[in-house]
Amino acid sequence: MRRFTGPGPASGPSPDRPEGPGRQPRGTGGPPGGPGNLPAELNRFIGRDDELAELVRQVGSARLVTVTGLGGVGKSRLVRHGSAILQDRFCDGVWLVELASLNEPHLLDHAVAEALALADHSGRPVRAALCDHLAGRELLLVLDGYEHLVDACAGLTAELLRRVPGLRVLAAGRRPLGIPGEQLLPLAPMPGDDAAALFADRAAAVVPGFTVGPGNEAAVGELCERLDGIPLALELAAGRLRALSVDQVLLRLDDRFRLLTGRTRGALPRHRTLRCAIGWSHELCTPGERLLWARLSVFAGQFDLEAAEYVCSGPELPAGELLDTLEELVAQSVLVREETAAGVRYRMLDTVRAYGAGWLEATRDAERLRRRHRDWYLGLATWCELDWFSSRQAEIAARIEAELPNLRVALEQSLQSTTETHLGQYLAGTLWFYWVGCGRLSEGRHWLDRALELDGGHDDARLKALWVAGYVAVLQGDTVGALGALQECSEEAERTGNATAAAYALHRTGCLALVCDDMPRAEELLRGALARYREIGELNSNVLMGQVELAMAVAFQGELADAVRLCEDVREVCEDHGERWTLAYALFVLAFAAWSRGEAGRARALLEECLAIDHTFHDLLGAVLAIELLALVTVGEGDAAEAAVLQGAAGRIWPSVGLPLFGSRYFSRPHALCEDRARRELGNGNYERCLREGGRLDLDAAVARVLRPAGPLPAPRRAVRIAPPATHEPAASPSASGGETAG
Repeated sequence: MRRFTGPGPASGPSPDRPEGPGRQPRGTGGPPGGPGNLPAELNRFIGRDDELAELVRQVGSARLVTVTGLGGVGKSRLVRHGSAILQDRFCDGVWLVELASLNEPHLLDHAVAEALALADHSGRPVRAALCDHLAGRELLLVLDGYEHLVDACAGLTAELLRRVPGLRVLAAGRRPLGIPGEQLLPLAPMPGDDAAALFADRAAAVVPGFTVGPGNEAAVGELCERLDGIPLALELAAGRLRALSVDQVLLRLDDRFRLLTGRTRGALPRHRTLRCAIGWSHELCTPGERLLWARLSVFAGQFDLEAAEYVCSGPELPAGELLDTLEELVAQSVLVREETAAGVRYRMLDTVRAYGAGWLEATRDAERLRRRHRDWYLGLATWCELDWFSSRQAEIAARIEAELPNLRVALEQSLQSTTETHLGQYLAGTLWFYWVGCGRLSEGRHWLDRALELDGGHDDARLKALWVAGYVAVLQGDTVGALGALQECSEEAERTGNATAAAYALHRTGCLALVCDDMPRAEELLRGALARYREIGELNSNVLMGQVELAMAVAFQGELADAVRLCEDVREVCEDHGERWTLAYALFVLAFAAWSRGEAGRARALLEECLAIDHTFHDLLGAVLAIELLALVTVGEGDAAEAAVLQGAAGRIWPSVGLPLFGSRYFSRPHALCEDRARRELGNGNYERCLREGGRLDLDAAVARVLRPAGPLPAPRRAVRIAPPATHEPAASPSASGGETAG
């Protein structure tokens, strides 16, 4: 008797086994190649190559494999297609039991017996007859759509596996069966290429000749993304092409549950509309699970347990019980659990979130939940700003990157409220370290400008947004915008007696003078700002950056020794506090001084360390300044072609920052010197060719080109686990005094 041997080739059915009483004759009910009752597929199976391979592998190594996932994600189609692939590897075939339409648990045994064509009229219990019928056989039993019968199905499966050694079970449902030995295969939505291929295939069945090409490729890609790659949603959307274009479908997706309905005959009722597919999961939830689903819809992107406990808990959902409820939503595929370097995080697909949001609105509690969400992320931003001046900078940068979708929601929530505008101003200003330090100048400017267009009624919050807006505008090369914001901040800070805001306004005005080539005034203003910081006891990354900027001003005036002294002092303080972001700029100035003294080797070492740090934070400004100076060092080392490539790479980065080299003749001098020498050595044609080559390099490729000869490329910035605040109560208002939260 042939045993199942996993994914290897089958040796054929055993010739010496009798069919046995009540047994389905070989080949009856199934497609050619083996016994069973699998129905023929009516349309093409698209994509899922990796998932199919994993399914076959798991069936070869485990006796129970369960494919789990959200309604409409394609579980049934995957297990049926995978079962057809596996059919020849079971001498007694593959047998499908469709359970979606079975509503009574006590009829489960009868449904399985019927699917197996078991004829037994003896009057004994059906389960006993099942076990006797299956004894000694080698087959795959496929249980599809069992989630509403999970307890009964788990009991039957466990008993059959225990009593029938030759049985393997492949199950498909929205949650695991939860019995020993179960191997899970969570099924995610389709990735972009597979989703587009599925949509195109189904669309061509509706609109003959439909293809995806240059004229509609972007629209199809957006449609697939907005529908989360859910196969059911894509097929329903394709059906709408009978009357609409792809662009028209996109315009109507805000009401996706009304739009995405279908009239396909033979489809399960719960799969005829997207609302029904998601609603079936909702019906299977307890009242507490439904309430948490609705409340979690206020989150965007990923969130962690601490955030969910603060935002969603209440009398109906005690914080101490919320974890158990959340685990159930994960088990039912409503929530996706993701292992990240920041720890375990959760997210909802947009379609699932939209369904929950509808229920949240029906509870008349949506506004309160959105305020709690906003308060949590306001507190998180405040804590991260305070912790920025520490050895945890890279972790803070990664955490804010991961939380950016939720921070955007919090900003939008605040700025849309006539009574909470000041919180939006405060939040936009508090995130200065992310806008400036992590390559988000353009987005930061967007939120700051929006916040400052409104009257928040709170001077301190507005003053903070003003000096941060001025700072961002300076770095973008927007002299007019920077001057307007900083002058208003300075005047209002003096009027209201806000010494912290006055110091920051003076500091950033000095920075403006620096990039506008007024070095004597820049030196004067920056020294004045540093004096004010000392008076009020302010010490943080901004203060240290002011000292670095002062070093730049004196270095450009030829006072290299003073610049080195200032930056070495910054370097020492940074090492004491574990600060890295400002350190990179100090290293840049030290490298400039080393190059000016003819110490090319030292300049390169300093710049490579500087660039590695900037790359960690994705600080585009710091990185492009380092690359510009590295190009000059490189041409001095005799490699004019490589210098031109680096200049080309820098040229690609500058548009994402702002005005190249601030339009400053001092900052532009290294670039001009490098270009002049490289052109002379290469000739104009070769120089331009190398420039174009560099222009094809993104930041990661440019950094790799510089750093790999000296060692491995620093790991790309990623989420890192950092402890939550000590309390679940976020700081929901600006700090009253001191630190970077003030002003």
